[in-house]
Amino acid sequence: MQEQRRGFLKTLAVGGAAAAATTVVAVAKSSPPDASNGVVVGHSPKKEITYKKTRAWEAYYRAAR
Repeated sequence: MQEQRRGFLKTLAVGGAAAAATTVVAVAKSSPPDASNGVVVGHSPKKEITYKKTRAWEAYYRAAR
């Protein structure tokens, strides 16, 4: 009983690894390399503001130094 279970698990592991490797190879072949390395470049009418000088930020930066 134990040998059958071990054999089944071994077969399952080998089959799963083969399926995963096949999937990785298929995905690598199907997607052409992008010049932007996966970064989405768009044209937004809004200007993105990532930092605005406020008292809270100043306190944070003083504490972080």
